[in-house]
Amino acid sequence: MGGAKNCPETPRQKMIGMMYLVLTAMLALNVSTDILNGFTLVDNSLHSSIAASDTRNAKLYRDFQAANADNPEKTQEWFDKAKEVQRRADSLFNYIQDFKEHIAILADGKKQVDELKAQGLDPTMHIEGNSNLDVTGQYAIVQGNGLILKEMVAYYRDYAANLAENDVELRNAIRQSLATERGWNAHEKDSCDWEVAVFDGMPVGASITILTKMQNDVRTTESQLIQYLMDRTDAGDLRVNKLNAYVIPNSNYVIRGGKYSAQIILAAVDSTQRPEYYIEGQRINDQGIYEVAASGVGLKKYSGWIAYQNPSTGAMENLPFSSEYSVGEPAVTISNTDLNIMYRGYDNKFSISVPGVANDKVKVNVNGATVRQQGGLWIIKPGDNTKSVTISVSAELDGRMQSMGSRDYRVKALPKPGAYFKSGEKEYNEGSISRGALLNSSATVIASYGPDGLLDLPYDITSFKVNINGVFTEARGNKFTRDQMDRLGKLKMGAIVVITDVRAKGPDGKETRLAPIPLYLN
Repeated sequence: MGGAKNCPETPRQKMIGMMYLVLTAMLALNVSTDILNGFTLVDNSLHSSIAASDTRNAKLYRDFQAANADNPEKTQEWFDKAKEVQRRADSLFNYIQDFKEHIAILADGKKQVDELKAQGLDPTMHIEGNSNLDVTGQYAIVQGNGLILKEMVAYYRDYAANLAENDVELRNAIRQSLATERGWNAHEKDSCDWEVAVFDGMPVGASITILTKMQNDVRTTESQLIQYLMDRTDAGDLRVNKLNAYVIPNSNYVIRGGKYSAQIILAAVDSTQRPEYYIEGQRINDQGIYEVAASGVGLKKYSGWIAYQNPSTGAMENLPFSSEYSVGEPAVTISNTDLNIMYRGYDNKFSISVPGVANDKVKVNVNGATVRQQGGLWIIKPGDNTKSVTISVSAELDGRMQSMGSRDYRVKALPKPGAYFKSGEKEYNEGSISRGALLNSSATVIASYGPDGLLDLPYDITSFKVNINGVFTEARGNKFTRDQMDRLGKLKMGAIVVITDVRAKGPDGKETRLAPIPLYLN
């Protein structure tokens, strides 16, 4: 210690010490170049994976389209769902790409981004300001775009998981890869919202890589869903290795005085050969339709065989079959004219009748719900806490009330509709829109189940917000405010307008929040 006083630091040593302190501070404030280079390598690898997914998806869609052309009756339903998957995946993928380009503009400037795009390059793969720690948080958190991205990812995830309802492993994988739950952020040092955990304090290079991974997850989920839908069609079945005889009755239960009708078929039979059908030793018509008068109550059994020509040997062979049906007394018929379940707090319409009995002689009782007649229908409205109801029907026969049967129904809350921007006769839930349609003074925000929805219920839009260039404004009711119209009128071609936080009140009196509506001004 004493020697130190006798050997004071020279000016050169003091300068070296000061430079060391400055370098230490710079290292603390800046992200390592090696780390940023690592993110670039991962991002390039993800782009290669996306390209491979695009190639694989294109082949899947071609195969699906070919199968649909060969057998549209069997595959049309699933092919239509595949095209909807493609539309939704492209929409989210393109939105994430636009998200990345806005970050690139903030980091390097619009001129740099435009020059790269003019050269046919992806500007998000050539960002010079990769170490910038501020612009990602500015665009994603301060301007609110991270919350919109979160909602769009969740909307796509829930759609994909519901579509894969019969595959538990696929459904769980989709929910895991597209999760938007709360996370942990080093800057917050605590659990926080998804958008904060993902973007707050992140260097541009890391954020771009994270967004590219989201795009890769979107394409991977798309591949899984298309393969799942193809498997559901059995479109690849080209041959069979087993023959079976089947009896297809119109109903196994017949009212006395009616007719029992069934079709007997040979599965995978050659269409150029006509098999012969026999019931109790007697040959019936060549179509294999068996009809017999239903006389007497009880269980009825019958058997027979199908005589067909073996395609391998050419010899005639017999395939035996047997079936049964029941004949009973007249009973009540209950059918829900809207759906096969009831909705809580909603006027469910039922057609309830007893064959041979006038409607004014029929009585309906329902536990846990109110019931009334209206225009020939029965209106049943379950209570707020009702989970199931039983419809019991009785009829006046020969001057006395007789029970005709009952049926149990599950009770569910009304499903959430989608949010749409309606301008004229056209409804938009996403995509491009013309300036005239966007600024139409009669345009409104509506809640709807879409053109193919099973329900058509009245929903009132109570409020919504509009994100215009990162500025959120709120409107009460279902129309833009004058201030919002003024802001929209100043937008240039290619601008993005997102109608978000849409809230609607349904016929059950409950308010719900609907999915955002991203629109691109063209």
